[in-house]
Amino acid sequence: MTDVDVAIIGAGAAGLSAARTLASAPLNVVVLEAQNRIGGRAHTVPLAGLHLDLGCEWLHSADHNPLVSLIAASGLTIDKTPPPWAHPEATINFDADERRAYSAAFAALDERVEAAALEPEDGPVSRLLEPGGRWNALLNAFSAYYNGAEFDQVSIKDYAAYQDSEVNWRVAEGYGAGIAGLAPPGVRVVHECPVTVLRHDGPRPRLETPKGVVEARAVIVCVPTNVLAAGALRILPELSAKLAAAEGLPLGLADKVFLKLDEPEAFAVESMVYGDSTRTGTGSYHQRPLGRPIIEAFFGGAHARALEAEGPGAMAAFAIEELVGVYGSGLRSRVSVLTRTGWASDPWARGSYSHALPGRAGERAALAAPVDGRLFFAGEACSPHAFSTAHGAWESGERAAREVLAALRT
Repeated sequence: MTDVDVAIIGAGAAGLSAARTLASAPLNVVVLEAQNRIGGRAHTVPLAGLHLDLGCEWLHSADHNPLVSLIAASGLTIDKTPPPWAHPEATINFDADERRAYSAAFAALDERVEAAALEPEDGPVSRLLEPGGRWNALLNAFSAYYNGAEFDQVSIKDYAAYQDSEVNWRVAEGYGAGIAGLAPPGVRVVHECPVTVLRHDGPRPRLETPKGVVEARAVIVCVPTNVLAAGALRILPELSAKLAAAEGLPLGLADKVFLKLDEPEAFAVESMVYGDSTRTGTGSYHQRPLGRPIIEAFFGGAHARALEAEGPGAMAAFAIEELVGVYGSGLRSRVSVLTRTGWASDPWARGSYSHALPGRAGERAALAAPVDGRLFFAGEACSPHAFSTAHGAWESGERAAREVLAALRT
């Protein structure tokens, strides 16, 4: 059995942030990570000479995102090229009238959301869609990419609570690489060490793992809500409020396929296309990101789940078929599949990022609340205004670590 002052469950952005905050304190800290790597849902892989972000990719609200300066100070490159969705003209398979109409429908929905969020009762964003609206299918597809779920699964109040400056930058070497590089060198991380049971009914919290038992004065839980809700980490005695919060904040799904272009110069740099704007089950295709010879295909929500469930080749096949619909059958011989993601089938993620179900916006505060001055909670789902982002997770880890320091001093 191992005794420590603080045990952190999970070495994603929240866990690494908590460890970094505690690193200067005279405490024995250990991070227990289920996977053989750190970073969690921030994961960069090198392929074909490229740095591909399988998870989070954009430094959202970059003008006040705390990770920007930290990653830049580590020696990586912050690229400030705006995303294609910030410029309507970058959506090359829409004509000018379609771009204006879609932008107007999007803006009108945002206005209805802001107004409805002030009402006493919550509800799904889907009830604010224009009845029979031409752009409803694409707006729902946007929600699937943005929230990981369609608007009928998304709380109005929670959706409105997200704060975004709409400044989005990237890390040229990969956001996942940037976050992994922030791991404090003095803190021990134990890989392939999932915590299966966390008991808190004894003198000290007790963590059961395949590599032995760990006892700690304080524990910071930094695992995805779907992992908690599924009981992959059991907290005993059961904390019903935490389970309810995790169930009310499920992880939606966003998956990617990376396609290598044999003739990249035929595609506009930093442009995008939608596969079919008349249906929700369609892909968004980011072409030549950072000038690279690839197309990054993006799928979300129920459509991503269905493709992931079909098997490893289904997502890429669907992406290529949609792109053939835009560019013609000659495209088939000009692309090859580099890789794809499968976040729903990852047992330590079980999804991509959280959204609040209708009527459950208050669960973020419930999930983040400490228990008995010994159990503390962090992760993007605990963030009140930056949920679904790596920087929201990072800030929550700092907050939990400060709570631990205050509790241990007491």
